[in-house]
Amino acid sequence: MRRALTHEQKQLSRRDVIKASGAVGTAALLTGTSRLWAGGSDKIRVGLIGCGGRGTYDTTNCLNAASNVELVAMGDLFKDRLAQCRRQLTESQGDRVRVTDDTCFVGWTAHKHVLACDLDLVILTEPPYFRPGHLRAAVEAGKHVFMEKPVAVDPVGVRSVIESSRMADEKNLTIVAGTQSRRMLHLIEGMKRIHDGDIGQIVAGQCVRIGGGMLTWSEATKERLPGWSDMEWHLRRWLFLAWLSGDFIVEMHIHNLDRINWAFNTHPVQCMGLGGRQARIGPEYGNVYDHFAVEFEYPNGARIEYMGAQIDKATYRQANRIIGTKGEAYTDSGRFVIDGAKPFQYEGPQPSPVIKQHADQIDAIRTGTHLNEGVRIAESTMTCIMGRMSAYTGRALKWDWAMKASKLDLSPPREEFGDLPMRPVAVPGRTPLI
Repeated sequence: MRRALTHEQKQLSRRDVIKASGAVGTAALLTGTSRLWAGGSDKIRVGLIGCGGRGTYDTTNCLNAASNVELVAMGDLFKDRLAQCRRQLTESQGDRVRVTDDTCFVGWTAHKHVLACDLDLVILTEPPYFRPGHLRAAVEAGKHVFMEKPVAVDPVGVRSVIESSRMADEKNLTIVAGTQSRRMLHLIEGMKRIHDGDIGQIVAGQCVRIGGGMLTWSEATKERLPGWSDMEWHLRRWLFLAWLSGDFIVEMHIHNLDRINWAFNTHPVQCMGLGGRQARIGPEYGNVYDHFAVEFEYPNGARIEYMGAQIDKATYRQANRIIGTKGEAYTDSGRFVIDGAKPFQYEGPQPSPVIKQHADQIDAIRTGTHLNEGVRIAESTMTCIMGRMSAYTGRALKWDWAMKASKLDLSPPREEFGDLPMRPVAVPGRTPLI
């Protein structure tokens, strides 16, 4: 039964929504099933929480992943972001965007009002700090969830995500995470061979991602406009604030470290890291680092050396290398090669993994198939957080302590627009381990 908006919700939406003109969209790729699901119809009604570039991108892919999928509600902290996202989606997706002024919400409670709408699936793409709270609210509301990575910025948030993911299982809800690498066919085929023992027991490895510092994006919002409070400035520059993004090792390089966890089929047991900030100079770059180096040790004693940087004009490199007792695997953005007793090189098709992740979830919803990636993505997020914590403090860390005992919580004192002093850049040996 569809849930009508309350009078309070309608009044809020009429105050805060933005009227954006619609246009006929381009034709879309239709690849889904047409089976009935528990709701009695094959129609999937989607809500979006977080209307920035990633929210626009993920929603576009979701609507293109299967037939009979429509966007019915949107929410964001900022009116201008919601207006731009709504306009872009309406122009590209046409009548699959069924959003009305009464189902657009702005502000700190926008997510609650989106979840109160009649929808089946919600896409969570606000900055990572918000993910644990938004996931909990979505699961409590009985919604299926697609959530972008990472899913937390601190151990307190990771533990919350794990609890919510287990609650989702109890409610037969699906959760899919935005780690599209898990649906890249060259990685799927290569990892299967690693798990089948084609390179023997893993003894060591390397994880490298060095590239630009997102100069183009950062320049677009570099200027603080008159009237912006500290909090709004932080939210507009969220990639450069550790409390909102988790730093780039968490926010972006989770893809690379998730692949390492995938190769081992587990998470590390301890780590030791270093890092710093040399190229990012000035308060407009917040308090994040621009380079990290972390050694991760896995349960069998194997050590993985991770090296990551976001420095403009530095030599670009992104690759993983896994060394075993019988061979060596190497992978980058499009290749998977094994040298050794059982050589292999992937030469098959490369369908879009960003479409496949949504298609898989929609099919699981319609067929009642179990699909919950919540704990897995929480553990990969924790892998990255642990590396950052070690680098920030200069201290070696054990997984069990970080996961079970750490009280680190990066939340601001209040979730409201106003004063919010920027926390200092971490200094190894001085920044406390919490």
